[in-house]
Amino acid sequence: MDENLRWHRRRLMEQTAAALEKNGFQTVLFDDRQRALEWLCAEAERAATVGIGGSMTLVELGLIDRLEAAGKTVLFHSRPELAQEERRQIMQEQLDCDLFVSSTNALTVGGHLVNIDATGNRVGAMAFGPRKVVVVAGSNKISMNIESALKRVKEVACPPNARRLGFDTPCAKTGLCNDCNSPHRLCRITTIIERRPRATDLQVCLINENLGY
Repeated sequence: MDENLRWHRRRLMEQTAAALEKNGFQTVLFDDRQRALEWLCAEAERAATVGIGGSMTLVELGLIDRLEAAGKTVLFHSRPELAQEERRQIMQEQLDCDLFVSSTNALTVGGHLVNIDATGNRVGAMAFGPRKVVVVAGSNKISMNIESALKRVKEVACPPNARRLGFDTPCAKTGLCNDCNSPHRLCRITTIIERRPRATDLQVCLINENLGY
């Protein structure tokens, strides 16, 4: 990343972190993914079961392999060999795990977490159920406000995600969102977490790198 862009992203991270803290989210900042990965592994030390929300960010970090090497039971429903009922069972188990780790589609400088889900297991677990939740995001996901965050999700995150998952949606073909009514539509559940959910220990980890979509 260009030095000036890295500087700008760091300033945005600092403002976003201050707003997140004001909104009740304990927040940590890292300048590179390796330090963030070590911190995440340390956070998982006491967890026997770790749920993983569908996230390219966590795949790019190599978190799943590290957790499995440490002997953790990793509840990861996106493994290609799983049957549909097995995927559903893992999604249900994620709601009652010791630690749930996910990314967010976007977050705002004002300290809001913005997500769009197709099934709702990820955003459901972020809000309630697991004993602890950590949301991990690269600085590329920071938006100035909720409106631009929602625009980012639909225009930047959803098309490549739909293509990656093999969904037959218009955005997976054209790369553009047209608010479709496809049976494979990803955009079904929109959540905006404005404050830390009162019954959930939710922390945010910001990394000054481009991670995920």
